[in-house]
Order: sequence, then structure tokens, then C-alpha cells
Amino acid sequence: MISMNFISNVAKTFFTCGLIGLTISDRYISIVPVRGCSMSPTFNPQCSTSSETFTADRVLVEKFCLQKYKFSHGDVVVFCSPNDHKEKFVKRITALSGDWVSSPYSNDVMKIPDGHCWVEGDNSASSLDSKSIGPVPLGLIKGRATHIIWPPKRIGRVEQRIRQGRFVF
Repeated sequence: MISMNFISNVAKTFFTCGLIGLTISDRYISIVPVRGCSMSPTFNPQCSTSSETFTADRVLVEKFCLQKYKFSHGDVVVFCSPNDHKEKFVKRITALSGDWVSSPYSNDVMKIPDGHCWVEGDNSASSLDSKSIGPVPLGLIKGRATHIIWPPKRIGRVEQRIRQGRFVF
């Protein structure tokens, strides 16, 4: 027969492990699914806009960059939508505070305000990004995607790429 002391110890162990896991996920690293085609081919390369039958890539997101908001051009970040904080997006940083961004669709040039960044999807044809929502406040960023961890055949680092021909310095 199982004693109450054994059940109590198991419950304490699970509770402690849960708190440790929650703390790690909240402060240091987490795993985030990337859905949709906006970051294809970096994520979900088999994605097609006519079919949603693909499986979402899962990425490792580190949160150490949030301590001093240290980001670089080409970083892939996870951030909350400025319009709905429950919705999360995964995009690439193409400009940081003080940079000038030119629009590929017009002759407009814009300076990125302090405390903001400009993000774009790798697949611009199907991406809701800064071209639609404007500069993103750094405070909405939840972390930087560093590695693809699922599916197993795609395990590896997320490459930092800088899009050419978009900036006026």
C-alpha cells in the first residue's frame, strides 16, 4: 500500500519541477511553434499559401537579449502583435532605432524611432510585418529564435541574414 508520505513527496517533487520549468521558460529559454508561410523558407520551407497541411517548425527562443535589448540586423525575433498582445509573430529584424528604411513600394523613407525596430518576414508576399503595422516597440519582443529544434531533419541554427537594398544610412 502506498503511504501518504510517498504521495506527499511525489507531489512536492512535481510542484518544484513545475516551478523550475516555468521560471526557465519565463526568464531564459522557451520553445515556440512557427506557423504560417511568412518566414518561409527559413521556417516551414514546405509551406504553400494554398495549403495549410504542413507541420509547424519549433524554434528555441533565448531571452537573454531582453536584459538590455541587444539585437542585431538579421536577428529573428518573437514578438507580441501591437494590436493583440495574445498573438505572437516571428519575423526578422531589418532595421533598428536610428536606421532609415526605404519602402520597396514607394519612394517613402522613414527613420526608425528610439526603442523600436523594423521587422519583415522572409516571404514578403505573405507576411504581416512592419510594412503593414509600422515599427515594433522593443518592449513587445519576447526573445530571439536561435535554433530550429523540430522537425528532426531540420535541426540547426537559425541563420542571421541581412536583406540588401532596403536601408538609407
